[in-house]
Amino acid sequence: MQADDAIRVEFVTAESQALITVMQLTGTIVADDSLDLGFRQSGRVVEVLVREGDRIAQDDALARLDSVQQEQALRLAQASLAAAVAAQEQARQASARAAAMLARGVGTRAARDAAVQVLSEADGAVERAESAVDQAGRAVEDTVLRAPATAVVTARHVAPGQIVGAAQSALSLAMLDGLEAVFEMGDLPILRDAIGVQVHLTVLDIDRPTMAGTVTEIAPLVDPETGTVTVRVRIDGMPSDVALMGVSVRGDFHLPGDSGIVLPWTTLMRDGDRPAVWLVRDDNTVSLQPVEIGAFTDGVVHLRAGIEPGQIVVGEGSQLLFPGRPVRRAEVTP
Repeated sequence: MQADDAIRVEFVTAESQALITVMQLTGTIVADDSLDLGFRQSGRVVEVLVREGDRIAQDDALARLDSVQQEQALRLAQASLAAAVAAQEQARQASARAAAMLARGVGTRAARDAAVQVLSEADGAVERAESAVDQAGRAVEDTVLRAPATAVVTARHVAPGQIVGAAQSALSLAMLDGLEAVFEMGDLPILRDAIGVQVHLTVLDIDRPTMAGTVTEIAPLVDPETGTVTVRVRIDGMPSDVALMGVSVRGDFHLPGDSGIVLPWTTLMRDGDRPAVWLVRDDNTVSLQPVEIGAFTDGVVHLRAGIEPGQIVVGEGSQLLFPGRPVRRAEVTP
């Protein structure tokens, strides 16, 4: 076949680019930080002062336990302290008298030393009594569950009359320092480089402008029930908004992967049951080159193997080709 018989086709130069995988996932907006709050001691709940959805400030009282026993213990500790202070004062006066008598020569050193010893024991008794009062006072305070910071109540787990154990969850709180979107995603290799990736977020349940977020956490373990990992996306520049908590959100992820050859999808052919492209050789004839496909994205195909950067393949105009046929570059119409 003469060179004049060369068919005009589109020449495409193979380029190496990073593979960007685009994924759309549906998740839920939650508080960036949440907390399960419980009493430090066991007891019977007598009052719950908040409901789900209430906004609370730091140190607000949220719930109370029956404090009769703790208040009795506090009164007993205070009475013991008062007795110890009175005994301390008597011992101090006795020690002062013994020291004065010894100085005038009418007392003995042994009596003075005994009085000093009694005063030292009285001082120790007062310190122990003060510690007991402090402990009893904290026990009374601990019957009141207080907010550790400004937050929103997301769940109530106790009711008046219920017996609770120490550290048992009584209330769930959402801290008001930011929001994040939580997604469940298959355990894909591309997740290894996903930390820091920007995500476009669209609220599904209510009318809100599109938001942006950043991937901040990927769970290290796969959920055995769902086979997925949890991906957390911090919503940029968004303080906690109670109206958004629990709302469904769509996340558009553009996840970077390994580099590969990028070609227009129009270059793809088949060689038997394998994908292939028409490779333009140095003498401007073509041969069918098998390739390994990595992924399809918008208008292009990413190849894992088969073509090297800089090689030329045929794009548009490949319908009449066969191995060894001459080709030439089609003129590009302005």
